[in-house]
Amino acid sequence: MSTLKSIVRRILSAIPVLIGVVLIIYLILRVLPGNAIATMMGEHYNAEAEQTIIAELGLDKPWYVQFWVYVTGLFTGDMGTSIKYHKPVSELIATYFPVTIKLSVLAALVAWTVGIVCGVISAMRKDKLADRIGMGFSLLGVSVPVFMTAMVLQYLLAFKLKLLPIQGTKEGLVCYVLPAIALGWSSAGSVARLTRSTLLEVMQSDFIDTARAKGRSVAGAVVFHALRNAMIPVITVMAIQISSLLSGAVITETIFSLPGIGRLCIDAISGRDVPLLQGSVIFATALVIAGNLVADCLYSVLDPRIRKEV
Repeated sequence: MSTLKSIVRRILSAIPVLIGVVLIIYLILRVLPGNAIATMMGEHYNAEAEQTIIAELGLDKPWYVQFWVYVTGLFTGDMGTSIKYHKPVSELIATYFPVTIKLSVLAALVAWTVGIVCGVISAMRKDKLADRIGMGFSLLGVSVPVFMTAMVLQYLLAFKLKLLPIQGTKEGLVCYVLPAIALGWSSAGSVARLTRSTLLEVMQSDFIDTARAKGRSVAGAVVFHALRNAMIPVITVMAIQISSLLSGAVITETIFSLPGIGRLCIDAISGRDVPLLQGSVIFATALVIAGNLVADCLYSVLDPRIRKEV
């Protein structure tokens, strides 16, 4: 029951944060230069028609009135109407989001699996060849930008070796392999380095010596005792990486021509489609908050001491 109360309290505390983010995004996007209506009309621009569209969209009202209407609409799932596509923003997000979620989930699996495995191996083989190779691999992943990794993978594995599709989604799930590797590699490096450092620290604890004295092998002590305790700070980083994966998806989806939220944001920026860009950013923010909430819940599962404190 105490754990449930803690979860409810965290959810309630996240609401003011989300409203603050909505307000900041709302104000920033409205002080940017440019005219979305004129951009949409293009060569058919007409001042009278522009005023009609502005009145229909409610853009002629004071900003605080528009903000209140927008916030109240969010509680019913209404994020406004896209100026460019002439469709509800929530409908567009629902259409494009499955691609982004596939990419992000696969990238997270690549990052967390490769990162944790490399970190554990490096910790168990400290200062040996495997440790140096693993840490060099992770350092390279952290240092190289996502767009550079994506283009190198496209050139080598898709263009030269023709092992994987170079872009698009026509060939099914296999089209997500290259984007997932490109997006997940940098995150894998961070997870690997943190897993190694925390695992080395935990392995110096007394309970590890006790487990070894009872007959546990080094691998058994690491997997069944040390790793569970070392994962607490790693989970924090993994939760934070959700936001980086979503933001990195903008670049990755553009390079690999994936019709996801990232491409939707690029289209919204190029067409100055404020309702669409605003809805996409707010939706991504809500996902980050939800990811942090899941991480908090996992803490109590991994560490009994946290359950007692909650």
